[in-house]
Amino acid sequence: MAKLGKKARKFAKKNLQSVLKRKRQTNSMFKKKASSKRKEQDVNEDHEGDKVDLSSESKPEVQDIEDIALDALLGGDCSDLGEDDSDSDGYLEVSTNAIQANTDDETYLEEDGDVTALSVQNKDIHSELVEKKKKLDKLKKKDPGFCKFLENNDKHVHQLSDEEMFSDDEEASGDDTQTVGESLNSSKLKLLTASTINGWCQEATEMQNVSALTSLLNCYRAACHYGSESTGFSDGATIYKIQNNEAYSTILAFMLREADKIFRNLLGISCSNCKKETILDMKKTSKWKTMKPLIKSYLRSTLFLLNQVTDSKILVFSLTQLRASIICFAGFPSLLHRLIKISIHLWATGDENLSSHAFLVVRDVAFLYGNDWFDICLIKTYKAFIGHCKFLEPGMFNHIQFLRNSIVELCSMDLQKSSSKALGSLQQLAKVVQLALLTKKKEAVKKICSWQFANCIDLWVEFVSSNICDYDLQPLLYMIIQIVNGVAHLFLGPRYLPLRIKCIQWLNHLSRSSGIFIPVASFALDILEYKVGKVGKMPGKDINFSTSVKLPKHWLKSQNFQEQCVSSAIELLCTHFDQWSYHISFPELATVPLVCLRKFCEATTNESFRRVLKRFIDQVELNIEFVRKKRDEVAFSPKDQQSVESFLQLEKSSGNASFKQYYGSIMQKAVSQNLFTSEKFSLEEHKKSTRKKGRLVTRREVARPNGQENGVRNGNMEKRRKKRKTLNGATLAQ
Repeated sequence: MAKLGKKARKFAKKNLQSVLKRKRQTNSMFKKKASSKRKEQDVNEDHEGDKVDLSSESKPEVQDIEDIALDALLGGDCSDLGEDDSDSDGYLEVSTNAIQANTDDETYLEEDGDVTALSVQNKDIHSELVEKKKKLDKLKKKDPGFCKFLENNDKHVHQLSDEEMFSDDEEASGDDTQTVGESLNSSKLKLLTASTINGWCQEATEMQNVSALTSLLNCYRAACHYGSESTGFSDGATIYKIQNNEAYSTILAFMLREADKIFRNLLGISCSNCKKETILDMKKTSKWKTMKPLIKSYLRSTLFLLNQVTDSKILVFSLTQLRASIICFAGFPSLLHRLIKISIHLWATGDENLSSHAFLVVRDVAFLYGNDWFDICLIKTYKAFIGHCKFLEPGMFNHIQFLRNSIVELCSMDLQKSSSKALGSLQQLAKVVQLALLTKKKEAVKKICSWQFANCIDLWVEFVSSNICDYDLQPLLYMIIQIVNGVAHLFLGPRYLPLRIKCIQWLNHLSRSSGIFIPVASFALDILEYKVGKVGKMPGKDINFSTSVKLPKHWLKSQNFQEQCVSSAIELLCTHFDQWSYHISFPELATVPLVCLRKFCEATTNESFRRVLKRFIDQVELNIEFVRKKRDEVAFSPKDQQSVESFLQLEKSSGNASFKQYYGSIMQKAVSQNLFTSEKFSLEEHKKSTRKKGRLVTRREVARPNGQENGVRNGNMEKRRKKRKTLNGATLAQ
C-alpha cells in the first residue's frame, strides 16, 4: 500500500477512533501512576504537608503578559501616610482667636446625615414626578380635547389656589416674615475695592494684625474660587464681594508674594531655617494653634487655584511663590499629598517652563521631607512618565527627554532607595522579555515593540550610566544589558530597524559610561545584511527614526532604507571603535568587523555606499597601524594590568588622532541630518494644519442654504435646455 500524505496522517492522528482509544488508555494510565505516587508521598510526608503537583516540577509556570505591569515598583504609593486633622475648608471667622475655626467640622459632620436623608427624599419625589409626567403624556395622546379643556381652565385654577394659599399662610407666617426681613436688612452688602484691600495689606504686614490677615485670607479664598462658587463671604453683619479685576489681581498678587513672610514673622521662623522639624516641634505651642487654620486656608486656596487656572504664566508664578512655603506643609500631610499630585500633573503635561518649575517643587519636597515622601515622589513621577510616553509624536520628543532627565535627577538624590526601585522595574521588564522569547506571543511582542517599553529601558540606561562611576550599580548594569540583548535578538527583521538601532545605542552608552566591553559589532553588521528584494528607483518618504519604532512595509524597498542602513551601521560602529581606539587590544577587536565590511563593499553595486565604506575601512586600518606601532615599543607584558590601562593615555587626552577627528565629522553629519529631518517634519505638520484650516474656511464661505443651492441648480438647468433648443433649431434650419 502507498504511504499516506501529510494531510491524511494529520487527519488520522486527530480523528480516527483507534488513535482516540490509545490516547484515552495512555491518559488513564498516567493518571493512575500519578495518583499512586501522590498516595505514597502523602504517606511518607507529615500530615501538615499539601499535595504536590508533578506537572509544576517539570514545566515552569508561564505568567500572563497582561498581569505584568511596567509601572509596578517595589513598595506602594504610601497614599495613607499621615492624614491630618479635618479642619474647615470654608471661610475663616474674623476674630483674633482663630482657634474657633476648628469647631466648624463638628457642625459639618452633624449636617451630613440630614443632607443624605434629604437627597434620598429628593430622589423619591423626582421618580414620582417622572411617572406622573408619563401618565399625562399618555392622556394627551388618547384624549387631545380634554387636554385643551385643561389648558384653557388652568389659569383660573392657579389663581384660586394662590388666593387660598396666601389667606392660610398670612396668619400663620406673619412672625416669620418679620424675622426674615429683619435678617435681610441687618446683613448689608459691601464691595471690596483695591483701596480697602490695600489697607488690610498694610495692617497685616506693618502691624501684624491677625483680624486683617483673616479677612485677607477670606478674600483670597473667594478670588481663588472665582467661577466655581459664589465670590462673596460674610462676617455675620456684612457680606463682602470683590468689586472688579483690579481688586482681584491685587489680592492674588499680595497673598502669593507676602503670605509666607507674614506667616514666618508671626510664628517666629527665620527664612534660612527650612527644616520640617521646626514646624513639628511647634505643633503644641499656642502660636501654631492660632496660626494653623490661617496657614491651612492659604495652602488650600493656592492648591485650588493651581487646579483651576490654565494660563502657564500664572501657574509658574504661583508655583514659585508656593515653593517658599513648602515647609508649612509639614503640619498638613493630606495637603502635601495634594501638592505632589498637582505638581506632578503639571510637570508631565505642561510646557517647558511650567514643567521645570513643577519639578522643582517635587524635588524640594523629596529633599526636605525625605524617607517615605521620597518614595511617594519617585513612584508617582515614574507612573506619570510611563503613562505620558505611550505615544510619541515628533513635537514631544524633547519633552519626553526632559521628563527622563528629571526622574534621573530625582533618583540621584537617594541612590540606595532608587536602586531598589530600579531593580523592581527591571525585573518586570525582564519578565516581559523572557515571556516573549519563550512563547513569542503577539501580546508580548507588541508590549516590547512600544514606546512605553522603550522609554522605560531608556530611563534606567540613563540612570545607570550617569551614576555607575561613583556608586556600585553592577547588578543593575548586568540586568539591563541582558534585557537590551534580549530585545535585540527578538526583533531581527528589517521593519524593526529603529528599535535595533536604539538597542545598539543603549549598549554603546552603557559601555562608555562603565568602561566595560560590550560586544556590539555583530548587531551593527547585521543591519547591513538586510535583504528586502528589488530596490525601487524612487526615493521613499523621509521617516524620523527618533520618533518611530517600526517601519512601514512600503518603505523597505526604497532607496532611503538602504542609505539609512549603511549610514546607521557606520555611525554605530564608529562610536564603538572610538571608545576602544586607544586600547591596547584594538587591532584584534577590529579585524572581524573589517572582514565583514570588505565583503559587503565587494558585493554592493552602489558606488556611493562603496565610497563611504572604503573611507571608514581606511580610517580603521590607520588606527590599527598606529596602535600596533605603539604596542611594539612597549616593554611590559599583558599581565601587567596597570600599565595596560595607562597605555596611550596621553594621546587620548590630546585627541589629535585621525580616527578621533573622523568620528567627530561623522557625528556632526548625523546631528545635522537629524535636525534637518525634525525641522522638515515640523514644517509638514504646520502645512497640514494650515491646509485643513483653509479648507474649512473655503467651505464655510462657499456654503449656501439648501433653497439657494436648489435655485441655482434649477436656473443652470434651464439655461442649458434653452441652449440645446437653439442649437437644434439652427441645425434644422440648415
